[in-house]
Amino acid sequence: MVLPSDREYIATKKIMLGKARMNSEFEELAEYINQQFGAKPVNIIYDTIDNINHGKTPRLGVCFEFAKEAQIFKDGIGNFDAKKQKAIADKFKDIIKTRLKDSRKGLFEFLQLSGPGKYNTKNTFVYFNAFAPIAQIEANQKISNKDISLLKQQLANNDIWEIMPMFSGATFFVHTDVQLREYEDSPEKKKWADAYFKILEPYDEFGYFKREIFGISLDSKENFDTNYNSNWYYYFK
Repeated sequence: MVLPSDREYIATKKIMLGKARMNSEFEELAEYINQQFGAKPVNIIYDTIDNINHGKTPRLGVCFEFAKEAQIFKDGIGNFDAKKQKAIADKFKDIIKTRLKDSRKGLFEFLQLSGPGKYNTKNTFVYFNAFAPIAQIEANQKISNKDISLLKQQLANNDIWEIMPMFSGATFFVHTDVQLREYEDSPEKKKWADAYFKILEPYDEFGYFKREIFGISLDSKENFDTNYNSNWYYYFK
């Protein structure tokens, strides 16, 4: 999940709000991941993706609450750690096999609930993500144009051209590059960050934003006009 509109995020948010639970069929795998790697998933989602050469490829999306937990499953160059991916995929396969052999369940009952038609465990691709960074983006997206207009009125600084919420923060645009340099390390920038944080905080359902580590970015209309042809599409591309 990378956006608040992603179904994985929506499903995980229900769990974080106490309105749903992780699929019970993945609880054993979640506990294995916690014991083996010291990070407990808040959700695990199974799906398949179309693969031109191999048909449908099974995937396991392992979601943690915080980015630092998901980071445990990266290698030294920022890719997913292949050994950890394999360990989790193998465990998933073992769990499904064990259930098939469990004499305490009738085979017919198992096939209805968790049979091979439901979970394909061959060459399962395991990926990792975190809930909190997406929740921060969602909170920031809730800041409205009215909020921004009121913020501009409150700050009452004609050097501010535009305030643009971006991802989990904001960029304040002044008019010129000269102004940009003047404000970059100024007390005024801290004042702007304080004011923006106040309008952001009510939208932060989970309390993930902390003022001591929250900051804003600065840019200039001059840069926007000169290097991006005054076009937001080019700026965000």
